[in-house]
Amino acid sequence: MSFKKEIDFLNKKNTMELKGSIGALTGEYRKALDELILVIKPLNEIQISQIVDVETKDPDCTSIQNILTHVIYAGYRYTYFMEKHIGLETNPPKRNVLQTSEQFIEGLNVMLNYCINFFVQNPNLKLVEHVNSKKIKVTWGQIYDIDQLMEHAVMHILRHRRQIEGFLEKRK
Repeated sequence: MSFKKEIDFLNKKNTMELKGSIGALTGEYRKALDELILVIKPLNEIQISQIVDVETKDPDCTSIQNILTHVIYAGYRYTYFMEKHIGLETNPPKRNVLQTSEQFIEGLNVMLNYCINFFVQNPNLKLVEHVNSKKIKVTWGQIYDIDQLMEHAVMHILRHRRQIEGFLEKRK
C-alpha cells in the first residue's frame, strides 16, 4: 500500500472508530480537508506559488502555497495545544514549505491523522469545560475547551478553502 493510500486509509478508519462528539468533530475535519483537497488537487506549482494578494500584511495569506503551509502548521498547533493541556510533552513540527499539490495533500492528510491519533489514544477526554481556568489558552489569547478548539480547527480549514477559491476566481 502506498504511503498516501495508507494515510487515507488510516484517516478514514480512525475517523470511523471515534464515536460521539469527537467522532462528529473529526469527521467534519476530514470532510473540510477533503473539500480543500478537491480545490487544490488540480493546481500546478506555478498556481500554488504565485503571489496573489500583494496588499495583505499577513505573509500567510499572499499565495496558495503560504495559505496551505499555514493551514498544515496550524493543524499541528491545535493538536499540540490539546496535548500540552493534558500534560503531554510534545512539540509541533516546524513549518515546511511544500511545492506541489501532491505534497500539500499528503501533508494535510498526515496532519489530520496526527490529530485523529491523539483522540484515539486519549478516548476519555473531557471535551466541554465551563470553567475558564480549566480551558486551553492559545498563543493568540483566545480561551477554548477541546470541543471549541476542534470547531475552530474545522472552520479554519473552511475559511482558507474559500480564500483559495477566491484567489482562483481572481485569475480567471
